[in-house]
Amino acid sequence: MGEESIYDLLPTVRQPEAKNPRYKSVFNETAKAEYKSHKQASKTMGPAKVPMNEPSSFMTKRAKEPVLPDKSQFVRPNADQKRPPVPKRDEKPVMGLKSNKNFIHTNAVENIMSVAKKPQPKYVDTPGGTTNNLEDSGLVPKFVKKDNYGTVPKYLESRKKQMAEHQKNYEQYIQQRLQKGALNQISAEERQKTLDGLKKNWEELHLQYQGLSVVTDTAPKKARKERMEAEMKQLEKDIDTIEKHKIIYVTDNF
Repeated sequence: MGEESIYDLLPTVRQPEAKNPRYKSVFNETAKAEYKSHKQASKTMGPAKVPMNEPSSFMTKRAKEPVLPDKSQFVRPNADQKRPPVPKRDEKPVMGLKSNKNFIHTNAVENIMSVAKKPQPKYVDTPGGTTNNLEDSGLVPKFVKKDNYGTVPKYLESRKKQMAEHQKNYEQYIQQRLQKGALNQISAEERQKTLDGLKKNWEELHLQYQGLSVVTDTAPKKARKERMEAEMKQLEKDIDTIEKHKIIYVTDNF
């Protein structure tokens, strides 16, 4: 048997894969507006076109010397934020102030109504007691708690649909060829008979192969050994092909 296969008779049409939509940032319009608002002259299109000075308005002596501002009284920037002055030694503090607040009762109520702080999970990985965060260690099963855990990916669903469609087209093609009489289905008896014959041929060839000389010192011995190995390999391939396929079709010119 050769390398022919019934699957090669079915014309395959390659379906174009759907591409994902092009990524577009949601900040596109904002970026454009900011770029236009900060646009400066002679930044991307060369120097700005400005009118030339008149010949009479030439630069005079000391024209570039800095002009100092007029003198004014110096005022500190935080002058209005000064702290109150230090009390004098003859001033006495206000005493006798009392509060009706029950601090013991208030603290007890706050502790009772407060929510207990959950300790951060950690693990120890050294004999010295070095602790590390458990969340970042990879020991916590985070992936199994995701919403999409256990769902079939989209690409597998699309691949399953494609395989089902190809199988349907193949079955329709086989039915058409069977109706035209171009293909004939081998019965189970003929298939088993062919399989038994191939196995018997392999056993006989293998028996002959075992009787060959161990030393292949001449060209005819080497050629015979290579020929028998190639025949055994081809028989093994044919046996494997028939065992894999329960239903086999043959053409009229088989």
